[in-house]
Order: sequence, then C-alpha cells, then structure tokens
Amino acid sequence: MEISNLESDLRWRRSRLKYLCLVYGEEKEMAAMTDDGCMAYDQALRKTGRCVASEALQPVHTAATVRVRDGKVHITDGPFTETKECLAGFYLIEAADLNEATQIAAQIPPARVGSIEVRPVRELTSTSGERRQL
Repeated sequence: MEISNLESDLRWRRSRLKYLCLVYGEEKEMAAMTDDGCMAYDQALRKTGRCVASEALQPVHTAATVRVRDGKVHITDGPFTETKECLAGFYLIEAADLNEATQIAAQIPPARVGSIEVRPVRELTSTSGERRQL
C-alpha cells in the first residue's frame, strides 16, 4: 500500500467507532440455519473494511461460567442465566455512528430469527488518563 493510501486508511479508521453486535437467538432456530448466509455476509462485510472480528459460538451446553468471590474460583457448567435466547456469536464492526452500526446489524442473517444487540465499545483509560495501546 502506498504511503498516501496508508495515511488515508489510517484517517478513515480513526474516524470510525467500534461496535459489538451480539447475535442472540433460540438454539433450535439458530441450529436450523445454515452457515452459508453468515459466511457470505461476513466476507462481504470484511471486503468493506468494516469487520474487525466475527465468530460463531458453540452451543450453550459447552459453556462454563466463572465467578471469583472472596478469592475463590467457582465454575458452573452452562450459562449463568436461564433464558430462551442465547448468545450465538458476535461481529465486532467499525461504523461512523450507532445509526450506521444498526443498519449493518440489520443485515446479519440471524437477525431474521433472533436479535442483534448493538453496543458501542468503550475505550479503556487508566486513572492517570493513559489509554490502552493496541
């Protein structure tokens, strides 16, 4: 990539905000979907430069919940809460604002059978004002 293109790309990335799109749905409905639509959407989103990361998650029965109380580690099989919908995957995207992020999320295939929670990513800052270096 040429320097001028690299500088332009860096300016574009700095003007974008990160949003986490959490994919929720009932396990049976999510399992009935093929991965084809998600894979195609993921590739299309990556080609636009808006996808930072994305993954599908294994079924809920493979999960473990970890808690530390009074210095003791407690591990429980499965998720912490009982609910019909479970976390099925995520997309970490870059968008100009929440409006653009929700438009991107509306195109995620499981939105047709489940829901997509869109949350802005918060930058970590120390008490001295130092920002996390990536």
